[in-house]
Amino acid sequence: MAQGFLAGVRVLDLSQYLPGPMATRILADLGACVVKIEPPDGDPLLHLNPLTGQQESGIGEAYYRSVNAGKSVIRLDLKSAAGKSSFSQLIERADVLLESYRPGVMDRLGFGRDRLRDLNENLIHCALTGYGQCGPRANDAGHDIGYGALSGGMAASGTFNWPPVIDHGSAQQAAIAMLGALAGKERTGCFIDVSLTDSYLAWQEWGLTGAINGIQVKPGENLLNGGSACYRLYKTSDGRLMALGALEAKFWANFCRAVGKPDWIERQGEPLPQTALIDEVSALIAGHSLAHWTDKLSTVDCCFQAVLTYAETLRDETVRQRQLVQSNDGFVQVLLPAHFDGKAPQNRAPVRQGDLNQIIEDWS
Repeated sequence: MAQGFLAGVRVLDLSQYLPGPMATRILADLGACVVKIEPPDGDPLLHLNPLTGQQESGIGEAYYRSVNAGKSVIRLDLKSAAGKSSFSQLIERADVLLESYRPGVMDRLGFGRDRLRDLNENLIHCALTGYGQCGPRANDAGHDIGYGALSGGMAASGTFNWPPVIDHGSAQQAAIAMLGALAGKERTGCFIDVSLTDSYLAWQEWGLTGAINGIQVKPGENLLNGGSACYRLYKTSDGRLMALGALEAKFWANFCRAVGKPDWIERQGEPLPQTALIDEVSALIAGHSLAHWTDKLSTVDCCFQAVLTYAETLRDETVRQRQLVQSNDGFVQVLLPAHFDGKAPQNRAPVRQGDLNQIIEDWS
């Protein structure tokens, strides 16, 4: 714990892998008491090497310990009566709950918004999801690569490199939103020293953890930076790009069947880099246009996403329904990416000249 600014704040974390745990670790770093609630089998990250995609308990535990430092961990079966009872008691005493389920899962577990409010009307509930609680993609599966494809930035760079920037960035945005909701406690002055170098270094944690364990992150050779056929960008016949993020076996199988290549299913676990399989998939994708693959794969549960240009992103229905992008006077603003109580964030006030005396009076 670096500082005790959030001392006394109690946080429950239902998330797994990287974005959610990193968000609550930020709160823990600021002094909050964070309790991570895991299913009976634990967080899958315990047994996964995120650099290679292999089941490796030792190195997986290293990454897990890194992103969950400063927390207490308990395991509960939220589908059982005993688990529900224990979780209800925790909710009654908590200040913040973060979860990263697809929309509707909390309702099915018996802890939808109304139930949580009945248990604790002061609870701050943060749902960290791929596409938000509304819009046509709200219930879609996805990963960092797909979210980057939708945002327009990937088309501008033409690359998708380590580290998973969106996973890290969303963790910080979630932490900012939770801190905003917690604001109002007594504040004291302090000096905060932040550098861009330090900020970027903080995003290299998994790569550094790999380094001290003898694992090198080589461009195009690891699981998340192009070494796996199931998780990379592919060029279509019209020179466009599509993103495939079918990390999980079920999504890869769905993709393979949809493109008429069921024989690829068993090859997902081939050693990295999967040059031969990547070449085969690339040749198939290159045979048709982006429109063809969008029509064929957009309704398949395989984590497919067309790589959009910025102009296409502005027209995309998911982006439009989330109501974050505001365009006026020749510039675009993307508002704080967090909806509070189902409402989109308010538009930012334009910059204006203030009156010093009036400000002093208002703040007195």
